[in-house]
Amino acid sequence: MSFAKTTTTEKKEKPIVLHIGDPVKHNLELYERFASEFTIIRPSAEERQRESFLQALRHRKWGNFDAVFRPFWNTGGEMGRWDSELIPLLPKSLKIYTSAGAGYDWADVDIMAEHGILYCNGAQASSEAVADMAIFHILSVFRNLVWSQLAARSGDAAQWTDAHKYATMTAHNPRGHILGIVGLGNIGSVIARKAAACFAMEIRYYDIVRKSVEYEVSVGNAVFVPTLDDLLAMSDCVVLATPFGGEVLIGRERLAKFKPGSRFVNIARGTLVDEEALAEALKAGQLSAAGLDVFQNEPHVHPELCRMRNVTLTCHNAGGAIETNIGFERLAMENIESFLLHGKALTPVNAHLMNNSS
Repeated sequence: MSFAKTTTTEKKEKPIVLHIGDPVKHNLELYERFASEFTIIRPSAEERQRESFLQALRHRKWGNFDAVFRPFWNTGGEMGRWDSELIPLLPKSLKIYTSAGAGYDWADVDIMAEHGILYCNGAQASSEAVADMAIFHILSVFRNLVWSQLAARSGDAAQWTDAHKYATMTAHNPRGHILGIVGLGNIGSVIARKAAACFAMEIRYYDIVRKSVEYEVSVGNAVFVPTLDDLLAMSDCVVLATPFGGEVLIGRERLAKFKPGSRFVNIARGTLVDEEALAEALKAGQLSAAGLDVFQNEPHVHPELCRMRNVTLTCHNAGGAIETNIGFERLAMENIESFLLHGKALTPVNAHLMNNSS
C-alpha cells in the first residue's frame, strides 16, 4: 500500500486521494499526471474488508483525504455498501467519490450528499457498450433467436429441423415497431439513436423530466410520454435504462399494463424487476419475449427464466468491453482533477441532492 503520513498539524501540500481497488492498468500516462497532482493512498485488499475498513476510518488511518477513487467495478467494493454506518465515519475533508460503473445502488448517494460528498459515476464511459448489448437483446426478442441458438447448439438434428421450420413463425423484424425507453439518460439516449438508425424504430420514452425538443430530435426523434403506464401500453418493446431508485419498478401490476404480446429488455438493474411476476407474464403470454442482462438476485438467475426459449440471458456483461474499462479509469481520474483543481465535476449524480440539503 502506498501511504502518505499526515497529522492534524501538518499542512497538506497536495490533496489526498484514497485509491480503492486494483492499480490503474490502461491510462498510465494520465495516472502519472494524476499522481503528480495528488497524494495517492491505496489500502491493501485486507484493509478494504468491511470491519478493517470501518476501523481504519474510525482511527483516521489514512488521514483527512479529499477524494475516493475507484477505477474498476470488479475491485474496490470489498467493504460493502456505503451506507449510514460507513459514511459518517469518513473525514469531513472528503468532497468527491468517483467510481467505475453506471449503476450506484451499492452507495447511498443521498446520505453522501448530506455529508457534502459529491458522487460521480462512469455512465458516459459505458454508454456505447451497454447500448450495443441492448440492441443485441432487442434483435433477439423480436427474432426469437434463443430458440434457434439452443437448437443449433444441441447437436440434435430433430431440434435443428424444428427450429428451422417453426422459429420463423414467432419472429418479427424490429423495423417500424415502437421502442419504449424508460430513462433517456446517457445510456438510454445511445440506445435510442442506435435503434432508430439500425431498425427505423419509433422511439418513445418516459423520464422524470422531459428533454428539450432539440435533444429529442438528436436521439432518433424521440417522443416523450408523460406516464410510465402509458409508455408500457403503447410499446412493442420496452427497455429499462434507469438507475435503481430503491424499489421494484416492474412488478405484477405494471406487467399487466404492458401491451399484450410485447417484449421486455432490462440492461439497467435486476432489482428493478420482480422476476417471479415476469416469469408469470411470459408464461401467460402477456409478454412474448424478454432479454435480461441483469437479475434480481445476482449471480443467481430465476430457474423458470432459464428454461424459457423466448428469454435471452447474459451475465451482466452489457458494459463489459475493454473500451469501457479504459473509459472508467480515465473518467474517474478526470472527475477528481476537474473538481479538486477547477471546482466542477464532469459526471455528478447527486449534486441536486446536495443543493437540497444545503
